[in-house]
Amino acid sequence: MQRVILIEDNERMAALVASGLRAAGISADIAATASEGAAALRLSTYSAIVLDRGLPDGDGLAWLGSQRRAGNTLPCLILTARDALHDRVDGLENGADDYLAKPFSMVELVARVRALLRRPAGLVSLVASWQGLQVDPAQSSVQYGSQTLRLSEAEAQVLLSLVRAGGTFLRRSQLEAAAWGLSIATTSNALDVVVYRLRTKLLKLGAPLDLVVRRGVGYALAGR
Repeated sequence: MQRVILIEDNERMAALVASGLRAAGISADIAATASEGAAALRLSTYSAIVLDRGLPDGDGLAWLGSQRRAGNTLPCLILTARDALHDRVDGLENGADDYLAKPFSMVELVARVRALLRRPAGLVSLVASWQGLQVDPAQSSVQYGSQTLRLSEAEAQVLLSLVRAGGTFLRRSQLEAAAWGLSIATTSNALDVVVYRLRTKLLKLGAPLDLVVRRGVGYALAGR
């Protein structure tokens, strides 16, 4: 299932949009502020951004502009109460891919998000590699040398985060957010199961890396 980050401070609106997207088979994490959205983008892999323009900590459009300057090329749909022509032009010129004025129908929003998700992902590769280990979240696979193994979605997101961290320790909460999003409750041992399975798969691949755990510190990839 493809995942989008929905950045919307109105709790009722966010819940309705997220519910509509999920009913259409699109997973949606919710962030209430621009800073929460930026943190979510650092933790997880998304296919698109749905962004409210009026946020408590600033203009969503200004935030999107800063994301674009930093190299973020995820397709973005702007939600706004402003429907003047110059507002739409400003949005497109600051990196928005589409613009939807409130109030809107859920059917139209879902259709527009689906259109964004069909666009080629091509400007930035989601594949990450470190020490010869390569993770492809789009294919939910991990490769080392000539060997490739399939991963569950949660395994792919956890391993992707660890590979991108390049040996730096990540907190448990960071990996749980990467694996299951910000709004899905999980059992207390769900991450432990994923870690066990990843260790088994790294051994099967013959990769010279192990997933190490340090109590009170977090999780990281390290040489055997």
